[in-house]
Amino acid sequence: MEWHRPGSRSPQVTSPALSVLDLVPVRSDQTTGDAFRASRSLAQVADELGYRRYWVAEHHNMPAVAATNPPVMIAMLAAATERIRVGSGGVMLPNHEPLVVAEQFALLEAAYPGRIDLGIGRAPGTDPLTRYVLRGGSASSADDAVARFPEYVDDIRVLMGVDGVEIALGGRRQPLRATPRATSVPTVWLLGSSDYSARLAADRGLPYVFAHHFAGQGTAEALALYRSTYQPSPEHPEPRTFLTVNAVVAETAEEARRLALPQVLAMIALRTGGALGPQASVEDAEKVGVPPEHERLAASMLERWVVDAPDPARARITELAETFGVDEVMVHPVPGAYAGTAADVSPAREATLRLLAG
Repeated sequence: MEWHRPGSRSPQVTSPALSVLDLVPVRSDQTTGDAFRASRSLAQVADELGYRRYWVAEHHNMPAVAATNPPVMIAMLAAATERIRVGSGGVMLPNHEPLVVAEQFALLEAAYPGRIDLGIGRAPGTDPLTRYVLRGGSASSADDAVARFPEYVDDIRVLMGVDGVEIALGGRRQPLRATPRATSVPTVWLLGSSDYSARLAADRGLPYVFAHHFAGQGTAEALALYRSTYQPSPEHPEPRTFLTVNAVVAETAEEARRLALPQVLAMIALRTGGALGPQASVEDAEKVGVPPEHERLAASMLERWVVDAPDPARARITELAETFGVDEVMVHPVPGAYAGTAADVSPAREATLRLLAG
């Protein structure tokens, strides 16, 4: 894989760089510890293969997702790898105080300089109960945090800076820094599934990523808005973005479709208000199958995913990169596992990365 520096605001590419998004899925045969160890192994595979970055998401109170705390995960994954950039995809800012996020990521950058990305999202990434608890039992506080999102983004950026800020308090000005002696800062990215973050990222001169893997629609419009309204910043004179996509790659297309079924059923449950649980094995998913009333939904999702044998899967990744004018594609590897698979590994997820890398 090779990084192709964009020569225009909508570059045409032939070989996009590859990155990884990980929600740290929990299978029905795994503990939280097992799921983390499987993700650590996956990150090491990505590092070995030359993937550009490895991001972990923030989701709470979900039986099939162990990515609850990105800064903690990032620290462990960065320690287990050597060169790959590690970051958040993303930290859901309304759940946290800006100073806390700034301190966490300034410290990560100090420990792993030049390897840390801070991806920031505006959605809570959780259910109303967890959101209420995260904001100290105050619904108004949670709503206020969403409304103040642009201000919070600015606060984090300045707090992580080498000079920090000065704040007037008690009749005198006092310095406030996220870390005492910063020599570099993490790269800040804004994430979104609507045009809100596209507009904010363009206005602030920040990199931006649209959640194509989740939303599936509106990607071209959001990226066009971002590029056309972009205001250059000293750190980022040109707009910078990439594409995210769900992927399952196996030796044959038929095998890839089998491995995709557990995630398909999980997403159907999520979209239709069904019962959520740990990810089923491939065999258990095949026993259930896609309900007839949801076959159209399943087909629609699979059209947006990359589920195929290696050669057509790589061709599809390149096609997507050219369609959306990006030189990097972030793959969310979503294959399930067969019954009897060791609990602390995810062989099909690792195979997806290996087969895509060629």
